Amino acid sequence: MILFFYNIALLAVLVAGSPWWIWRIATTQKYREGLRERLGWVRIGRDGCFKGQRDGWTKKDRPLIWIHAVSVGEVLAVSRLVKMMDAAWPEYFVAISTTTRTGQVLARERFGANRVFYCPLDLPWAVQAYLNALKPRMLVLAETEFWPNLLSGCFKRGIPVAVVNARISDRSWPRYRRLRWLWRPFLRRLNPVLAQSETDAERLRAIGCAPERVRVAGNLKFDVRAAEEADATVQLKAWGTGSRFIVAGSTLEGEETALLEAWPALLKADPRLVMVLAPRHPERFEEVAALLEKSGLTWVRRSDWRSDKASERTPIKPGAVVLLDTIGELSSVYSLASIAFVGGSLIPAGGHNPLEPAQFGVLIVMGPHYANFRTIVEELRAHDGLRIAQKEELASALIELIQDRASAEAMGLRAKQVFDQQAGATERTVRALQALLTDGATT
Repeated sequence: MILFFYNIALLAVLVAGSPWWIWRIATTQKYREGLRERLGWVRIGRDGCFKGQRDGWTKKDRPLIWIHAVSVGEVLAVSRLVKMMDAAWPEYFVAISTTTRTGQVLARERFGANRVFYCPLDLPWAVQAYLNALKPRMLVLAETEFWPNLLSGCFKRGIPVAVVNARISDRSWPRYRRLRWLWRPFLRRLNPVLAQSETDAERLRAIGCAPERVRVAGNLKFDVRAAEEADATVQLKAWGTGSRFIVAGSTLEGEETALLEAWPALLKADPRLVMVLAPRHPERFEEVAALLEKSGLTWVRRSDWRSDKASERTPIKPGAVVLLDTIGELSSVYSLASIAFVGGSLIPAGGHNPLEPAQFGVLIVMGPHYANFRTIVEELRAHDGLRIAQKEELASALIELIQDRASAEAMGLRAKQVFDQQAGATERTVRALQALLTDGATT
């Protein structure tokens, strides 16, 4: 009955919002990309093969495991998990879906386009088309991507559904709690539910997950390592010799302005500095480029290097700003940083993942808004491996750390120790999923 009313409400919302959606699809590329897949067109051939957009056809003669990772953060989190599943279970074909365009691009780069696709919208016919075509042996959801039609469709077919790296953020918690009557019939059948922390586990039980099926496995992001040195890292090393890098990653609107306003003062503290500025969302690359152009600062675009001949390129001079307008290279570029600023935190947006620089022993600075990564940030703060700075204090905090290199390096090393000590979530997750595959329990 709940599912019936959910679908009625969903249909009403789609009909009411159809003019807006039609306009966005007609005018914006990101809304058009993958639309057929989202609406239920499955890249499966008549011979039972899974069709890749770049790599041709891949035989689907093995049972399939479907992993859903919403966007870039979730794709990064499951990267090592997918690798371990491939190694542990060669008899299975692991396919990965994403929701966002940026997540799709990164997933194709990480896992190969022959097994990556857009997750269908939670429409009955779209979900049914995918479940009928893929016939997954198991669905694995990263974090808390709960969709009633997808969950109901799996349960009706006896497909077990597991949740890995599960969390309920401070921002989402009130909404989930208010709607727990809606979620409980679906969440009580999830098994296992592997939470990032005890707080997450308590919240998941409170909104309807079966208490005996929820356990803490840790955060998969503590196990993520930069797989290889990105081309941007190689180029920055070669053309920024003698410079000290400040890498500002995953920045949002307003944060780039704050960093650029602080830049002259930072250069007075150390004229050898180069800042790498990496906006969180690709659709803002041009906006940030316009901001840099207006600033009058010396700056270069990372994407221009793809077409440049190395022999003709001008070395990056101290004082310059590098706009990292590419996807999937930030994690590796953090390895060059003397200081890393992790964005989404100067403004009330919940913050982004500080573990990417922590793995390299880099000193991390964040603003006061980090609710999305509260457990990780507080663990790092408890070990004095991260500095919090208010927006108006950002310049002075960075200058202090620039000038006191010994303290900055020591904080970076403590951050890496926290990162290393928290490892192991991936192994625990694989063991739990193995048990699920073995017994096939869904209830």
